Amino acid sequence: MEREKWTNSINQDRKTSLLAWEKETGIELVQINGQRRYGGPPPGWVGDPPPADTEVYIGKLPQDLYEDVLIPLFQSVGKLYEFRLMMTFSGLNRGFAYAKYSNHRGARDAIAALNHYPVRQGCAIVVCWSTQKRELSVDGLAASVSQQELEATLQRATQGILSVTLHASPHQRQAKLAVLKYSSHQAAALAKKALMEGNLRLRGSEMRVEWLHPDLKQKLQLWEERPPASQVQENKRLAVPKPLALSPAVQNMLDHLNTLCGRQCLGMPLFLTKCIRVSPHGWLQFWFQVQIPGYPVPFSGFTWVRQDGQGQSRHEEAKAAVALHMLRVLGEPLGPSWHRELLCRSHN
Repeated sequence: MEREKWTNSINQDRKTSLLAWEKETGIELVQINGQRRYGGPPPGWVGDPPPADTEVYIGKLPQDLYEDVLIPLFQSVGKLYEFRLMMTFSGLNRGFAYAKYSNHRGARDAIAALNHYPVRQGCAIVVCWSTQKRELSVDGLAASVSQQELEATLQRATQGILSVTLHASPHQRQAKLAVLKYSSHQAAALAKKALMEGNLRLRGSEMRVEWLHPDLKQKLQLWEERPPASQVQENKRLAVPKPLALSPAVQNMLDHLNTLCGRQCLGMPLFLTKCIRVSPHGWLQFWFQVQIPGYPVPFSGFTWVRQDGQGQSRHEEAKAAVALHMLRVLGEPLGPSWHRELLCRSHN
């Protein structure tokens, strides 16, 4: 593995300090595939790697902050198995990193001690449990791409592909969206890099490759569960159901929560909802979970909602009710109209 060359004209003083620290401590950092890594395993490690629940995500890093500061900081709360800093080709970091500890307690202590820790004046970092993402969305594939063709291409060019599903693109007409599931986060990350660099030569224009967003995953599942609106008799193909537009009231609540989280530098909230019960009076009970990147643990609970009279998606109604509750939890002052909306839309 070769170390990627840095652009010497950018941030030279900090790079010089890092090289001096490497020489003084004897620590070896290896940069490959857009990340620079220490350990995995570290020197002297004996035995199997630690389990998945020992890794933390580190966000909101100043881009000129490096391992000479970060590794000693995260070693101060527990024994590190691995530290990975995401890098740009210019030699700046990409604003986030992952620290894996030798046991669960080390990761837990890192979150307790270092979440919102000020690494510099006015620069507080985020430390929370790492989510091992394994699914990608590839939007903008040519409408003529078949699942068999796509699977064959991915099996030749990537490792660890478990499943491929094709859908009509929700964003581009006459295009397809693929959901790719891999055996590990590392396999998915390498596939994402190859796709973004155009190495797989998939047919399509304006392709967009991203980690599969929970909201998109939920919408795709809803479309699959909803019966087709019509059937085209000429060629027996079923029409693809279209997603429902959000009502203004629902969109207003979600926008309000997104704005509040942005103002408090918490990151975009991610919703998961699941309908678990229907009452005889037309109310539906939902389990929900809301992950806010700036918080170390997700919020979860239960709420009752009624289905919108205009045919609004039940899951969107649940998200609206949860958004109102989250605004209250985050200390946002709500006027009388918001409280009336909350009482009208949901009850606990």
